[in-house]
Amino acid sequence: MRTIFSVSNYLAIKEVWRNRGRFLLVSMVIALITLLVLFIAALGEGLGNGNREYISKLNGELIVYQAKSDFLIAASRLDNNRLAAVRRVDGVADAGLFGTASANLILPTDSETLKVALLGIEPGHVGEPKVVQGQQLSTDLAEEVIIDRNTAIRSNLALGDELVIRVTQGIKDEFFKLRIIGITDGQQYSLQPSVFVPFYTWDRIRPKSEAEVNSSNPVANVILVKLSDPAQVESVKLGITNQVNNVEVASLKQAIQALPGYSAQQSTLNTQGGFTLFIGILVIGGFFQIQILQKVAQIGVLKAIGAGNPTVAVASIFQIIVVTVIGVAIGGLLTFLFSLTFPPTVPIVFNGTTSAIALIALLLIGPLGGLISIRYAVRIEPLKALGLSS
Repeated sequence: MRTIFSVSNYLAIKEVWRNRGRFLLVSMVIALITLLVLFIAALGEGLGNGNREYISKLNGELIVYQAKSDFLIAASRLDNNRLAAVRRVDGVADAGLFGTASANLILPTDSETLKVALLGIEPGHVGEPKVVQGQQLSTDLAEEVIIDRNTAIRSNLALGDELVIRVTQGIKDEFFKLRIIGITDGQQYSLQPSVFVPFYTWDRIRPKSEAEVNSSNPVANVILVKLSDPAQVESVKLGITNQVNNVEVASLKQAIQALPGYSAQQSTLNTQGGFTLFIGILVIGGFFQIQILQKVAQIGVLKAIGAGNPTVAVASIFQIIVVTVIGVAIGGLLTFLFSLTFPPTVPIVFNGTTSAIALIALLLIGPLGGLISIRYAVRIEPLKALGLSS
């Protein structure tokens, strides 16, 4: 067996080196496929992460919506009475109001604006993100904000700066100044950088219709819930549904899947990645099939002088693996170099697990694509290959 591997590896390496230009070309094709697959995977992770980032990092387990809102945060409306009722349910450790709106952040240069998610949260309650710089929000009425790192990078604002928010209330554009007291890690919401505002301040400055301008009754979109025991998710869900009128309850996983376009977006990108891998199998398979057809006579000579089918098969497999590994390595390096040039506005996120799965799949497409050529190689008859059969 050792002899077979030794001879097979020698033959494979010798041929690759002798025809290095041809094999390098195939490796470059594999490198481009690798580049495409990794970027599709990173784009899927980036878009998905931009949609779910805040909810996935939530320091709670459940989200309470208005009944019949189909788990859509923007379509839900809940008031303080429902919040008090949720807090009375057994198993609820904490609950907080959460409101969402869009606003324009006036950048320091005044030449352009940045579209941000304006998120209303209750300071000290579930939903308030933990800051990595600065301090947490103080009171519900404070004119202060926490911004996520994406907002800080894209706006060049820093801790202690004053930011200006522009919103439309009624038929007028209104401007509000707020002080940045904290910066949190990535907390994008609906693919937008986030600005976290004390809830009642948020209700005062959020975009409003003409009918809402003079209203003094604050209304949140949903209620975020933290449990005393996270293992009791189902029982607490049932308790909230039974004890609080006109609500429906979702786990974080259900809430993420219900985000507008999230499931369709992920399935589309996964399908593109799958088709790219399939194309890679066809390309590699076609190349090695042509290679085998071009060296039928050489394989016939090898078999005529005593080389067995295992030697031919192992040589072909090793050759495919070498070419594939070189191509994937080049593609991985190119991907890393290109990733350094992308601005923060491009939603590209290289997740370690996702990238590793993609690389393993890419390393497998070589042997899979070469299966037909290997099968053809071992079936070559020496006499027929040399033209000596009758």
